[in-house]
Amino acid sequence: MTSFQNSSSNEDIEVIKQVYSGINRNDVDFVLNLMDANVFRIEFESGTYRGYAEMRSHLISGRSTWAEGACEPVEFFPKGNKIVVIVHVKVRLKNNSQWIDAHTTDGFELKEGRVTEFHSFTTKQKAIEWAQIKDSQS
Repeated sequence: MTSFQNSSSNEDIEVIKQVYSGINRNDVDFVLNLMDANVFRIEFESGTYRGYAEMRSHLISGRSTWAEGACEPVEFFPKGNKIVVIVHVKVRLKNNSQWIDAHTTDGFELKEGRVTEFHSFTTKQKAIEWAQIKDSQS
């Protein structure tokens, strides 16, 4: 997929990279500082979260299951103030010797350099539809 990236989308992509960096370091306060106070999160495996308090709890709960590993963004598809991100997840959970090694798709909406929405999708196609990106390759 080819997307035009203007300077604002490049700045937004940097914000998203920082979100994953903070999650990987388990730095919840850093991640929350990149988000709008009314951030809205939909996580297909665990539910819906609104605002800092619910996001804090969600981030702490999810990250506390990791023994080691990281989620690395590998591809970005910006469209207006929305960005679809392909993420390489390589994580080993606590009390488990097996690694999770998969690619997932997240979607972000940003306003004035802050994340207002953060979605995790079951398929790339659902993320593309959410962002209203025309994609002949998905």
